[in-house]
Amino acid sequence: MYASIFLSLALAAAPANEAKKPADGKTPEKLDDVVITGKAEDIVGRAQSSSQGQANNEELSQRPTLRRGELLEVVPGMIITQHAGGGKANQYFLRGYNLDHGTDFRLTLDGMPINHRTHAHGQGYADLNFLIPELTEGLDYYKGPYFAQEGDLATAGGADYHSYHSFPGMASITVGAHDYYRFMASDSAKVGEGILSIGGEYGHENGPWKRPNNFEHFNLASRYHLGDDENYLDFSLMAYRGEWMSSDQIPERAVKDGSLDRFGSINPSTGGTSSRQSFNVNWQKVEGNQTTHLDAWIGRYTLDLFSDFTYFLNDPVNGDQFEQQDKRYFGGLNLWRRYDYDISGLESQTTIGVQNQNDVIRGIGLYNTKDRQRLSTVRKDEVYVGSYSLYADHETQMNDWLRAGGGLRGDFFDFSVDSDRRENSGDRTAGILSPKGRLIFGPWADTELYLNGGLGFHSNDARGVNSHIDPATGDPVDPADPLVRTAGAEIGLRTKAIPDVIATTSLWALRSDSELVYVGDAGAVEPSGASERWGIETTAYYRLQDWLTFDGEYAWANARFTDAEPGMDEVPNSIEHSASAGFTLGEKEGWLAGLRARYFSSRPLEESGTHMSADSLIFNGRIGYRKKNWELDLDVLNILDAGDKDIEYYYESRLPGEAAGIEDTHYHPMEPRQLRLTFTYRW
Repeated sequence: MYASIFLSLALAAAPANEAKKPADGKTPEKLDDVVITGKAEDIVGRAQSSSQGQANNEELSQRPTLRRGELLEVVPGMIITQHAGGGKANQYFLRGYNLDHGTDFRLTLDGMPINHRTHAHGQGYADLNFLIPELTEGLDYYKGPYFAQEGDLATAGGADYHSYHSFPGMASITVGAHDYYRFMASDSAKVGEGILSIGGEYGHENGPWKRPNNFEHFNLASRYHLGDDENYLDFSLMAYRGEWMSSDQIPERAVKDGSLDRFGSINPSTGGTSSRQSFNVNWQKVEGNQTTHLDAWIGRYTLDLFSDFTYFLNDPVNGDQFEQQDKRYFGGLNLWRRYDYDISGLESQTTIGVQNQNDVIRGIGLYNTKDRQRLSTVRKDEVYVGSYSLYADHETQMNDWLRAGGGLRGDFFDFSVDSDRRENSGDRTAGILSPKGRLIFGPWADTELYLNGGLGFHSNDARGVNSHIDPATGDPVDPADPLVRTAGAEIGLRTKAIPDVIATTSLWALRSDSELVYVGDAGAVEPSGASERWGIETTAYYRLQDWLTFDGEYAWANARFTDAEPGMDEVPNSIEHSASAGFTLGEKEGWLAGLRARYFSSRPLEESGTHMSADSLIFNGRIGYRKKNWELDLDVLNILDAGDKDIEYYYESRLPGEAAGIEDTHYHPMEPRQLRLTFTYRW
């Protein structure tokens, strides 16, 4: 409903093809607009924190990656892995958080949320497979709950992807090991008063698995653009479908005794299908010292996922496979207006915004299955989650060396559940206020100092918020808190004092009142206590020449439960040390090359820290040749053929022939060395 209202407003106020200027003929200067030009570009004087940044399409496209989600590793300190392969969302790690598939890291595309609240496979589930990288102009990223415009699921941070207003004219084909194929094409043409763009992608891969993944996916995207880069009206349609067999994590004991290959699986019928369709509008108008911006969207999403992590632990006869199903419609809007003005001669900026997000889930279910055939229903629900938000942010340039700013955000939520068990049906509402503040000192010698602090929150799964009975056991349970308070603070430095070098350092702290979450794999609430995290991040980007850049990033994080018993305060799968480094070289024409290394350290697999994961170090590289209209690239992934593990867990499972369950490490292996060759033609 709200999307329709504001869509009508946008259509009525569609901008002309040329931006209007004030009477003096000068275009007004905007304090905080960040042009997406890459992490090595200078944003001293514009950034609001030391851990805020951006990456452009050139930087994203130069990174050799195994999976779509790994493009997020452009965010310093972010680690992307996978525990099931194929079309599932990736596993995300940042600032001492195991973010699972997206909890506490907010992702958007052109203002449209990518995370799904109250998702069948976990709160905040964020699947990036529907993105076509070549059509993405870049992304802005941020860390911490310091920004008034960012609310739910943004405590650790977030990233905002931006599409091109008009798609580039290009086509590419990639072939690689393990039956990897990818075809992509896009183009734009003037139609009427605007530009119509269309792009598409098809991909297939089997992976190294003994039972091939057979991951096949289709993407389509179109956009109609009116206006220019400042005053514009864009209409976008997107559609995605993926289908795959799943290479779930495997028990280490079976690999060690030789009964299971490293790339084998226990259950041959796990896997899934997913689809996503969306329509969104982006509108912006600049009039004098005012900028008004609207994002509005509506869409449909489905997932049908079959998994098996414990094998024959719960059901020795039929096995423990289960199905998670999610069918939903989503919609919402993000509308803000910014004022640029002077207060007694001091440059100031005030932004006021309203946001609305709705998830209408027509079917979300958990079922016990065997070979994808349903045996019984654990629970089945229809859910509505709606949020309504208002925020204001202000910043003033107090003098030549101090900017001061802050904001206040208010959020109201409605959690409504119609469950197959009356006791788990209900409707709850909740609200929360989140103040933010910042001080930016400098620049002195091309250096700025940042102080940031703020309160944030994350919402819990609506089913957990309204649950009173455990659907698997029938035992009574306490409902989850609807909204969980989080808090963060950061002190940081950004400098370009050394010629051609941009460097940042951040000392940060985060606190969460609870990490209680709804576990989609079990259909119930799993409690965990309050936690604290703190750490250090440091980055350096060196542009030696226009054709040669180096970069390096290091992050350290300490994560602990604050109300746990002695010796039981470790946060499982919290990464303590991570680092990445690389270089790229190449001019507009001629040879090009790049090499990247990524490391993350051993981490606790359970609260005592007795069982630890292995660490991981991987190298990826690229060599290629480009001319004016074409480019040929060879990616070498996992150059050293490291036998590392993508992800590890420690829990109880039971294999065929075992008398009882056994606690063991379960892991998803890193894929072996492989080559991918890409030919790209541009016009």
